[in-house]
Amino acid sequence: MNCSLIICTYNWPEALSLVLSSVADQSILPNEIIVADDGSSESTAKVIEELSNKISIPIIHSWQEDVGWRLTHSRNRAIAKSNYEYIIVIDGDTVLHKDFIKDHKRFAQDGLYIQGSRVLLQSEFTSNVIKKNLFKKPSFYLEHAKNKINMLRLPLLTKLMSYFKNQNINRIRGCNFSLYKEDIIKVNGFNEEITTWGREDSEFVQRLFNSGVRKQHLKFSGIQYHLYHKERIHNNINNNILQATIKNNATWCSLGIDGYL
Repeated sequence: MNCSLIICTYNWPEALSLVLSSVADQSILPNEIIVADDGSSESTAKVIEELSNKISIPIIHSWQEDVGWRLTHSRNRAIAKSNYEYIIVIDGDTVLHKDFIKDHKRFAQDGLYIQGSRVLLQSEFTSNVIKKNLFKKPSFYLEHAKNKINMLRLPLLTKLMSYFKNQNINRIRGCNFSLYKEDIIKVNGFNEEITTWGREDSEFVQRLFNSGVRKQHLKFSGIQYHLYHKERIHNNINNNILQATIKNNATWCSLGIDGYL
């Protein structure tokens, strides 16, 4: 199975450099990397160019003009450019365990939305790795991360500990998921009526659920290390869009990925 890795970024080239380096170190590489860029400055392009010279797979820089937060647009644009049947999506501030791609590919199934595990790194640890431009796995015994249990990769236990949840959008995380491209297109991708941060992932996944796709949460596999940043607040307008999707059992959004296909 061939896969495209989508990395969403906006003006944090120091973090993106660490993320791209972790992709280069994967035990199994994706077939291509597409950086979904919501209008970053030239410094981000330089980081991408530097890694392009060090890795054997294509890197596509999918850039759009910076006219405010448009993550839904940049994701749709990048996914439409992808050349392979399976899509893995991460954020540009999430450094990957060396077996991240391997784990997502292992559990891939038609009609299945997979969400991996996320380790929340502490502020001081994040500052140090950014300063050194070198990521070393956080220690389980030091105060490097909040949810240390998620640092454990135990693939033999993953099948036992992972669980399926349909019609449940609690704890949806758009920074670490994968599914077949045809399932994304079936619901018209991300809803571009959402133009501020919050609920864009939940609304997308709700339409997937309404269309019959199931969710599998991976425990002890698909691990990423999320660099610290302050949390943002959900927008009430986006909550209203999500609730309308739930109420109407919607499987399609009018402004979506079809605008790029």
